[in-house]
Formats: sequence, C-alpha cells, structure tokens
Amino acid sequence: MADLRLGPLLRYTDGASATVWMETDGPCAAEVRCADGAGGSAGSFLIAGHHYALVPVTGLTAGTTTSYEVLLDGVRVWPLPGSPFPPSVIHAPGSEGALQVAFGSCRWAAPPAGGDDPAGPDALDALATRLAADPDGERPHVLLLLGDQVYADETSDATQRWLAGRRDLKEPPGSGVANYEEYTHLYYESWLDPRIRWLLSTVPSFMIFDDHDVIDDWNTSAAWLADMRATGWWQERLLSGLMSYWVHQHLGNLSPEELAADPVYAAVCSAPDGTGALRDFAARADADAASVRWSYRRDFGRVRLVMVDSRAARVLEEQDRAMLDPGEEAWLREQITDRGEGYDHLLLGTSLPWLLPHLVHDAEGWNAALCRGERGERWARLGEKLRRAADLEHWSAFPESFAGLADLIAEAGSGPGAPATVCVLSGDVHHAYIAEPSWTGRDPDARVVQLVCSPVHNSVPLSMRLAFRIGWSRAARGFGRLLARHGRLARLPVGWRKTDGPWFGNQLMTLTLRGRSARLRLEHAKARQGSGPGLTTLLDSELSR
Repeated sequence: MADLRLGPLLRYTDGASATVWMETDGPCAAEVRCADGAGGSAGSFLIAGHHYALVPVTGLTAGTTTSYEVLLDGVRVWPLPGSPFPPSVIHAPGSEGALQVAFGSCRWAAPPAGGDDPAGPDALDALATRLAADPDGERPHVLLLLGDQVYADETSDATQRWLAGRRDLKEPPGSGVANYEEYTHLYYESWLDPRIRWLLSTVPSFMIFDDHDVIDDWNTSAAWLADMRATGWWQERLLSGLMSYWVHQHLGNLSPEELAADPVYAAVCSAPDGTGALRDFAARADADAASVRWSYRRDFGRVRLVMVDSRAARVLEEQDRAMLDPGEEAWLREQITDRGEGYDHLLLGTSLPWLLPHLVHDAEGWNAALCRGERGERWARLGEKLRRAADLEHWSAFPESFAGLADLIAEAGSGPGAPATVCVLSGDVHHAYIAEPSWTGRDPDARVVQLVCSPVHNSVPLSMRLAFRIGWSRAARGFGRLLARHGRLARLPVGWRKTDGPWFGNQLMTLTLRGRSARLRLEHAKARQGSGPGLTTLLDSELSR
C-alpha cells in the first residue's frame, strides 16, 4: 500500500477547480475528496525513482470553502493521524469580496524543531502558526513564492552531512547538489516541516524560480555560461534543476486545461517511467531557452497576475543582451495589453526587482556598457569580473529590457480601461522596500509601484544592510551618475524614488485588493516562546489613488 511522502500542496485554484500535488512512496491511484462532494483522482507518474501525482479537483462552488482529504488506493493518508492542525481546505474564489495575495522570496529551509536557526524565525512558519490558531480568521487567498524556493548551492549543515554519505564533497560541485535525487532532498527538507506542510496544503501557491533554485547568478552572461558548460558537473546540475522544478513547482502553476494540453505532461504520465521524456524536455530547454515558456498568467476575477521568467528566458550574447527573448517579450506584452473584459489590478511578478537603489542601477548599467566594449577590451574584461563578483545582473544590467519594461508598464497603466494599480512584485535582494516610478512626459492613470519583499527565511549580513542603505542615499546617487557618464549610458525613460523602507529581516508582504482599492501590509517574523513564531505588522497603508 502506498503512503504519502511529501505534500499535499494545494496549487492552482479558481472558482470551479483546483489541483493538489503530492509525492507518494509507490505507484498508486491518488484521490482528493472534499466535504461538499467535489473531488478528483489521478494515477501517479514516475520520475527518477520517485512517484508523484497531480490531482485535478472539479465541482467546486465559487465563493465557498470546503475541507478535503487525500486517499491513496482508497486509504486515507491526509490529514495525518493525530494532526494538531485544522483540516486542510480549498477556497474557491468568487467574483465578490476582497482578494488577499501574500508574497515573498528566498526561503532557506528551517532546521528541525528545537534546532539552532541562524537565519531567525521563518515568515512562512509564522504565517502558518497564525492561521492554525485562528482557522476561520483572515487568510491569504493566494501565496506567491518569487524564487529561491530551494538553495541548490547553499545547503544546510544537515544536508551536507547527508551529501557526504553519498559522495566526496571535495569534488565538484562540493556541498551543492549534483543530481535529481539530491534535489529531492532539498524539497523534503523545505516542505516536510509540519507547519509549512500544513500551510502549503491549505493556501494555494504559485511559484517561479530564481538563481539559487539552480545556482547563484544563473545565466549572468554568455562568458559565465561558457565557463559553466566547460565543467564536468554543470550539465547534470542544470538538467536536474529544471526537471525537479518542473515536477515540484511548475506543474502546479498550470490550470487543468493547460495540463491536459501539455505534451510533456502527457508523455510523462503515459510512460511507465517518465524520466526519459522529462530529461529530453530539460535538454531542449537548455539547448534553446526560447522553446520553453516557464512564465504564466492567472486571472483572479478582475485581478491579473503575470509571472515572468527572468532567468531562463535571457538572451546572453553581449551585443544583443536582453532579459527576455523576443518570443517571451511578445508574450508578456500580449498578456498585459490584452485587457479583454478589463482588470482592476495588474500584478507583474518578476523575481528580480525592476527598480533598484539608484547606485546599484547605475552600477549595473555602467557594467553592462563596459562588458559590451563601450570603453575597450581591457574595460570589458574588468567588467565581466565585476559582474560576477558583485552580482550585477538584474533588470538594470539589461538596459534595453529595463527601458522596454518601463514603456510597457506605462502603457498598461494608461488610457481607457486602465487598472487602478500596477504592482511589480519582486524579491531576491534580501530586504524590502517600496519604490514609485515617474515618467518624463507621461503620467499613467494607474498608480504604479515596485514592491520588493525578501527574504522569507534567510540571513541578511550587516554588509548587505549597509550597502543597500547607502545605495539609496543622495551621495550614492551622485556617484551613480558619474558611472553612468563613464559608461555613456542613454537617458532613462523613467525616474523613481523610494517611498518606504528599507526593511531587513524575515518578512512577508500582503496585498488586499477590493474593487479598485489596494492595501499593502508588511509583516516581520518574530520569535515567541512556546507557540511558534509570530508576525508583527510594520506597514499597513493604502496603495490605490
């Protein structure tokens, strides 16, 4: 008899359907039964010796909440026997009422209960503690995880001990993960924490990768990629990273209709062992990034979420660098400008911030100019070294893409039928802040804000805190202008100012969207005695005009 190994995770949801993801310890028929009669079933599929199921749940009623249980081969395996948590539920969003969207990024796995946690209390752990204590209280309708769900290159002491029992850590890739099996261990470490497991079973989640899901500064430059491909371990790390992301994260972002039309999912599910089909897909994605789309769009009533892949879709040739390849850029434009019946709020998810501290922005633009040879070959060589050493690879390191996104956002927020707000949701930089752009010669009808929130659970060194505080200062802005002149950078189409922050610590932001109003709350995780970590509100303010 099969048993539940990981999950269940409540993933895609709409007013009538949902998907529930799980890993089992053997082949089985998985079933989700809801208290209101809704439900669904699916057979498991096999990847690299691991069995998974993604169960489509149908028959939900919009605007209602129902508890559910999971059965494998007819035997109930969830809720776990003696669980201290409330029943897991599926909320089917309706067209009325507010939509709460919580988001953050960069979650290093918390140690087991009672273990020392150098990163401090986990914000998702704190959210789970609050929801479990008051299951009928306010809760997010959607949880957006904006990258670095696992750290393939910065493993915990416990994981390193496990890896050392498998291979010599003195050989590359050292203490980082090397293959699919080792990736699965990262997901166990991250998602088997009891509070996190329950939270992800009852709050729908949507995800996108960032660099640490594969390796720090993934796809920084063409020269970086050539160096990685010359190693003996990179190919297996990358293919395993894409395969494990597809299984654990990407599938749950898709609607049941998209899953039914996905040829890779069909091939994996129809084969006795789907490993070969999935590995071939990952190899095609590596060979031609434009052949795969990891980005996706979700509409929650009159709220549109467009989640953008700002890692794998890059064009890295030095004279033609772009954050998004032409097909991805055209897709993004279509999702944003196709208003259909209209939307009141546009959420643009990109793991990397669009608007950074001014000094960081100018340093990245200057560095990009050096690397493409604006100041000659010697400066280009220096620029590549600086780019890798200082992580200069955000939107501002792709100047034409930065300007193109600025124009697209202004267009999205202007004219008849414009939304009330355009919110760019990002993480990555291990602090939180709000920045507001302004355009020369145009004033969008929507209020446009950059909202950055990270980490959910990770350390923030003092050097990083000082660097970002300085980066926002007036003096730093002046130095940035000198770098821009040296790099002969074009005039920017948009300016911006920091309106709140920076905040440091483990944290979550939550948007509450009701009609054309939007409210933002920022909460920090705080240690408490006995009952688990709590959340303290640092900001609660109106966003809409």
